[in-house]
Amino acid sequence: MKIRDLQTFVVGNPPPGYGGRYFLFVKLTTDTGISGIGEVYCATFGPRVMEAAIKDVFERYVLGMDPFHIEKLWRQTYGSGYTLRPDATLIGVLSGIEIALWDIKGKATGKPVYELLGGKVHERLRSYTYIYPDESKGEDSSIYWNAELSAERAAQYVKLGFTAVKFDPAAPYSAFDPRQPSLESLALCEKFVRLIREAVGTKADMLFGTHGQFTVSGALRLARKLEPYDPLWFEEPTPPEMPEEMALVARGTSIPIATGERLVTKYEFARVLECRAASILQMALGRVGGLMEAKKIAAMAEAHYAQIAPHLYCGPVEAAANIQYGASLPNFLILESIQTFDGFYAKLLKKPIRWEEGFVIPPTEPGLGIELDEAVALAHPYTDNRLHLEMNSEPVL
Repeated sequence: MKIRDLQTFVVGNPPPGYGGRYFLFVKLTTDTGISGIGEVYCATFGPRVMEAAIKDVFERYVLGMDPFHIEKLWRQTYGSGYTLRPDATLIGVLSGIEIALWDIKGKATGKPVYELLGGKVHERLRSYTYIYPDESKGEDSSIYWNAELSAERAAQYVKLGFTAVKFDPAAPYSAFDPRQPSLESLALCEKFVRLIREAVGTKADMLFGTHGQFTVSGALRLARKLEPYDPLWFEEPTPPEMPEEMALVARGTSIPIATGERLVTKYEFARVLECRAASILQMALGRVGGLMEAKKIAAMAEAHYAQIAPHLYCGPVEAAANIQYGASLPNFLILESIQTFDGFYAKLLKKPIRWEEGFVIPPTEPGLGIELDEAVALAHPYTDNRLHLEMNSEPVL
């Protein structure tokens, strides 16, 4: 069995756009007719540039390969152009291709991917959602900075069955971070955790998200405001490139530190673990290097008593890969979901992801356990040139 064909889908994510402006799917087909789907999560360049990069990697290393030979492909691609170092764009491309190869392997063997990753450890996976506006009530993005509305919305999610919610009132973030939080921001963040804790009690964990906005001292000032309300984690308090600095935050607060959505390969995560910068790792499977690389990171984390909480801010294919991955992990903590995987997420799949009362149920079908509805994907092309995510291009005053 050899890989013979590549197809890419750049899918525009219609309003409200939870998960990003577009999704970038990769479909590989073998000479025996088995197809696999993957997802590239890379916001560095526009999607047309990424399509060209995917084609280039495919033609150099993937075309004609045995889909079971992932380890060899990984090293060949990782060293492309004399690199042998973490490269977010290259590894993002490799990640999407690698996920598709696992989908093929599962279908060829008649097994879910988690069975090929060591077997299913968890029958169901605890999940959390970001606090999003309630469109049925006419709410908009202002909820992200409205503590009262966010607390009400958190209580609604708990009634649905969620046992954890995430929020980020410390935004915005910019290309000129890290910085000190303002007194106004500190007060707002404290108000958020106080009101949400009052709204959910002990029925749900609070996951406090940031995006590397702060200096070490600024992050510690914020952590002191949050500690009395016992969040489950303080996410990416300082920028990702210097885990040595983030480790100073970890040592200075009782709140567990979580990080990893912007990191790629085992090498960057090894630094996090060696520095004791975080005890919760949040790799994005469409960026980190794929399923096998993520499994290696989880093994390193296990030896450091660190837990895994796969990140998700892209499409349902990465979500499906997260589910397969999480089901196979002894040190799995919690899974990020986009609400209950309804809306456009459900429309893109012929059979929606199964979410029940706060938990995701791993599928039993072979491969990733999903089938992309290509007609829906093709009916929603992304025609803009904006990046998947963008930072403020000016300093935040």
